[in-house]
Amino acid sequence: MGVVNVTPDSFSDGGRWFEPDAAIAHGLELLEQGADLLDIGGESTRPGAARPSEDEELTRVIGVVRALADHGARISVDTMRARVAARALEAGAQLVNDVSGGLADPQMGPLVASAGVPFVAMHWRAHSAQMDLEARYADVVTDVISELRQRVDVLLEAGVAPGSIILDPGFGFSKDAGHNWQLLAGLDQVVALGYPVLVGTSRKRFLGRLDPAADPDAEPTSPTERDAATAATSLLAAQAGAWAVRVHDVPSTRDALAVWDLVRSAGGNRG
Repeated sequence: MGVVNVTPDSFSDGGRWFEPDAAIAHGLELLEQGADLLDIGGESTRPGAARPSEDEELTRVIGVVRALADHGARISVDTMRARVAARALEAGAQLVNDVSGGLADPQMGPLVASAGVPFVAMHWRAHSAQMDLEARYADVVTDVISELRQRVDVLLEAGVAPGSIILDPGFGFSKDAGHNWQLLAGLDQVVALGYPVLVGTSRKRFLGRLDPAADPDAEPTSPTERDAATAATSLLAAQAGAWAVRVHDVPSTRDALAVWDLVRSAGGNRG
């Protein structure tokens, strides 16, 4: 899943693809690089980010969704708003990726149920301005799984088909670095819930501090310097059984997964 941020304040690219023409060109580039689907979003969810109005979010994403869908791209719309999701589906999106898992807008579950499209429900506790205050867990893997199960129950009650639900453990959302590493180590337990799992670690802050001996107060590496670490986490996610990985840099992750496939094939051909 290649990321197309149609926002002026993305943590990963600083608004590089904010203009529609730039976003469309970037989406086409990601497809050429091997992305299987494009995740188009008009709201930054970096810690502390302010929310755009619903009308502004619509202005940002709908034209980009329509243009890329017209080019044959499989589109995921990254939104917490049911109205934005509905308009994006009308414009050609085929999947809804809601980082709140339907918590931010109670109409999201019924909309997805009615549309009959795949729905990514991420583990989420609060909007960007407050989410770091909610990074409290007895055991992060156990707690995330419990809260994802609760989301699934609510979605099923809203009429969402079990086969349409995709889960995302929410790396970086209401989680500190230690929580993220523990969650990655326990990802197979999330997969064991029996739903496809989307993993989104790409360029996140915890990947910018990989040396345990480094000064904890030092600035992390810049987001664009985290693609090698992202590729490593993508490989770990695949090994754990994830359905898809959401990445900003497609070639590095595709290369990492190609290496894994070649090694598995070589091992299977022995003897």
